[in-house]
Amino acid sequence: MRLSSLAALLVLGVAAATLPACASNTPAPPAASPSDMPEGLVTGDQGVAPTGRDGLGGPGASASSKPAAKPLAAGNPNGKATVPAEARAVDTSKPTRTVGTGTPASCTSAAVVKAVAAGGVIAFDCGPAPATIKMTATAKVRNANGPKVVLDGGGRVTLSGQGKRRILYMNTCDEAQGWTTSHCQNQDHPQLTVQNLTFADGNSTGDRAEGGGGGAIFVRGANPAKSGTPGGGSGGSIYCDGNEFTVRIAGTIIENNKANEGGGAIFFVSNNRTGTMKIENSTLRRNPSGKFETSGYPGIFFLGARNPTVTGSKLT
Repeated sequence: MRLSSLAALLVLGVAAATLPACASNTPAPPAASPSDMPEGLVTGDQGVAPTGRDGLGGPGASASSKPAAKPLAAGNPNGKATVPAEARAVDTSKPTRTVGTGTPASCTSAAVVKAVAAGGVIAFDCGPAPATIKMTATAKVRNANGPKVVLDGGGRVTLSGQGKRRILYMNTCDEAQGWTTSHCQNQDHPQLTVQNLTFADGNSTGDRAEGGGGGAIFVRGANPAKSGTPGGGSGGSIYCDGNEFTVRIAGTIIENNKANEGGGAIFFVSNNRTGTMKIENSTLRRNPSGKFETSGYPGIFFLGARNPTVTGSKLT
């Protein structure tokens, strides 16, 4: 799995580079029966979600064919996007904490996990050359250590799941990560920003909690596995489920992801059908969906206010 982006535009959420807490206690729409399901779902007919949505808990997205053999170049040279003021890169010139002490060897998985759990503005100092950090555990956001958590790779850092694990996780309703309000489904914090950073070889296989999915980045959804089944796995790269939120993919490449169920690249569900998604100057390719995706949008399953807006992009 590879997901790389231009500068501050690894994007998802209310603003281009921000991942807000998103989910809802609003029940999901009733599922369609298998006999009612077409091969491709047209978002103009958003009356029901696919049956598979009842069973999104583990095994999650399938493993990458093989991890990247060398550091990936950060960014998409052909991607161009105008970044709105509210979504421009966070100033990380005075970070709260830094991963690494100037050498590749000092940039470890444990250091990333510790920094993400502590929160704040996180920078990397892995030396002047591109560096790949092989994640041996998933970095998890602690909900109380915000309200903002920022990771800035400086355009030289790749976080690799080694084809074995999810890379980054945020879940406002995960008791293990701490509860900060009595309405964890709807709170506006923590807010996660990732910029100048490449995610590679993420894999959520076996992750059953909250519906699985999100091999690179997972933001809490609300779809437990259907009773008596192991579940499926949706959102090979990005999984986001809630009510009122937006996703913007700009100047980004998302490639070589796979979902056993829906959304080989992106799984997006706005339960109250207010959510929107824009794809600008980006390339989404080779992201197969095992069972369902939105007709006309390869690699994407989308339920929201209207069809995704796609400009200057290629979806294959």
